[in-house]
Amino acid sequence: MPWLQLKAHIPPEQAETLEELLLNEGATAITLQDAHDEPVFEPERGSTPLWSETVLTGLYDDLEGVDAMLGRLAASWAEVMPGEPCPEIEVELLADRDWEREWMDDFQPMQMGERLWIVPSWHEPPEPGAVNLHLDPGLAFGTGTHPTTALCLAWLDGLAVTEALDNQPVLDIGTGSGILAIAALKLGAGRAVGTDIDPQALQASRDNAERNGIPAPDFRLCYPEQLDNGETFPILVANILAGPLVELAPMIAGHLAPGGRLALSGILAAQAEEVLDAYRDQGLRMDEPVVSEGWVRLTGRRPV
Repeated sequence: MPWLQLKAHIPPEQAETLEELLLNEGATAITLQDAHDEPVFEPERGSTPLWSETVLTGLYDDLEGVDAMLGRLAASWAEVMPGEPCPEIEVELLADRDWEREWMDDFQPMQMGERLWIVPSWHEPPEPGAVNLHLDPGLAFGTGTHPTTALCLAWLDGLAVTEALDNQPVLDIGTGSGILAIAALKLGAGRAVGTDIDPQALQASRDNAERNGIPAPDFRLCYPEQLDNGETFPILVANILAGPLVELAPMIAGHLAPGGRLALSGILAAQAEEVLDAYRDQGLRMDEPVVSEGWVRLTGRRPV
């Protein structure tokens, strides 16, 4: 059965209104996407991250009366948003396809480093004897597909190869889906602590840990302010944004043990020097940046 698709590019503050109007017209499904593929790493706690421009799409199984529907949408918009021009709505007829299967086929297991794999739930691990982290793409808080996450995963895998990770505690600041902390644990870390400002991220991390067989005592989750002030870690990762990394440099560096190693990401290449300076000011010895697709991973150590 073919589908009717209505699509509009709108400011995010108008998304809820248009969504309601499309649902009133019988939309079977509504999706919202970022028009510019801008990653959002750290929303304020309890808030919903908003993009600068949203693509809102409605699907309909009724193909009749499209022109009349558009007329009703315009009239309803004028009532609820007086003075605001009605968004331009694109109309497209979609052939019947197995959308779920096509979406799943787009995502294959991904290798990170030498022996770490991210494996969607519908795939068998390509290397059963490797370290396989089971995580499905499409989750809101990171699944390894973004270069910043991939850079950090490769770094953790490299530590595991040299046995620097073995039985060590790990701190993951801005844990998101928990992917970095869970990967560290599966690569041999002794325990992990994950912090995030978003309660939904903490819940996603807990769910993913359970999916990967990580016992709750091995992976503590908390808000940043709940970290013990004097607790330090030999391994620390923070995949957030350059601004927060600079602002939080004293706190992040303060949780790195003497001789400890850290990796920072979520940084654009043009921002790397500012972040490097912030952590050098904290007494850390920083390495040369590693760049992937315009994103940077910074690594360093605290002197013993």
